[in-house]
Amino acid sequence: MGAALVEHLKQVEDLRTTDGRRHPLWLVLVFVIMGTMNGYVGYRGWGDFVKRHRRILIEKFGIQKHGVPSYSTIRRVVMEVNFDKLAEKFNTWAQNYVDLEVSEWCATDGKSIKGTVKHYDSSSQNFVSIVSIFACKRGLVVGMEKFENQQKSEIQVVQDLITALDLQGVVFSFDSLHCQKKLAK
Repeated sequence: MGAALVEHLKQVEDLRTTDGRRHPLWLVLVFVIMGTMNGYVGYRGWGDFVKRHRRILIEKFGIQKHGVPSYSTIRRVVMEVNFDKLAEKFNTWAQNYVDLEVSEWCATDGKSIKGTVKHYDSSSQNFVSIVSIFACKRGLVVGMEKFENQQKSEIQVVQDLITALDLQGVVFSFDSLHCQKKLAK
């Protein structure tokens, strides 16, 4: 993961009040990333990861006073983090860290986030989705962006993300959504 990622995560603004704050935001985010990389998904999963590996995490990160964050702390922190700022810092880190080779394959896909649907009972549902670009050979996400389906389409977000990341000489794979005649031109 590298120290550079930790330095970028330290730049994400912590919106929590200082009362009762026991764990720095960057540390909780690192634990979420580490848990996800080890196959733990969701708040409960991340809490299980931290609980299971607490001794080594305390030792490696020099945690002294309060130990590792609980499931509820992780949940609260992740719910309150400004995702746009986090994604911006992550994308900056990924651009500097991941040096793609010419003709390297990158998979592009969008996923809707469970539990973000609004107006579920009407025809004008709105939900949050995330588009990511994944370097297949390296197994790393090189960029991501969040959007709401009523504000932008996935097609436009993918095009904007590719432009913003300025990836040259790589091969992209897209799902069928991006195989329309007007896009092929």
